[in-house]
Amino acid sequence: MTVHQNILILGIGNSLLRDEGAGIHALNQLRPLLQEHQDITLLDGGTLSFTLAGAIEDASHLIVLDAAQLNQQAGHSQVFEGAQMDAFIGSNRKHSVHEVSLIDLLAVALLSDHLPQQRALIGIQPGEIDWGEEPSPAVAAAMPHICNQAMQIIEGWRT
Repeated sequence: MTVHQNILILGIGNSLLRDEGAGIHALNQLRPLLQEHQDITLLDGGTLSFTLAGAIEDASHLIVLDAAQLNQQAGHSQVFEGAQMDAFIGSNRKHSVHEVSLIDLLAVALLSDHLPQQRALIGIQPGEIDWGEEPSPAVAAAMPHICNQAMQIIEGWRT
């Protein structure tokens, strides 16, 4: 029996602040690679709001792409899955102008018993948080690797 998957890839961040928008930049790189997949939705979540709760609740699988403080070189990315993701975002709330945090959105999904069964965060170490619509050279150079990480997560879920 084949289980229907509804995969949401959510890019978050402020794309006007260079690497703060790393999640959005990665999402845009993934678009042409995944446009033929009917079971995958790519969503620009911007700086987050409660309006995203419905999309998260409707997903069976969730990948979040976001800038994260990993204490690594700019462009380094790390995958956090399931409980590891929950622990990371719960203990590493970044200071931002977001209306809500990712942990708040996941809590809404959990309380309504619609938390995606499979979830992952790809955290991307920012280098430059300053006005600009393009990522820093280090983060831009990491985009193919970040896209590959997302593709590997999806492939793992499908096997």
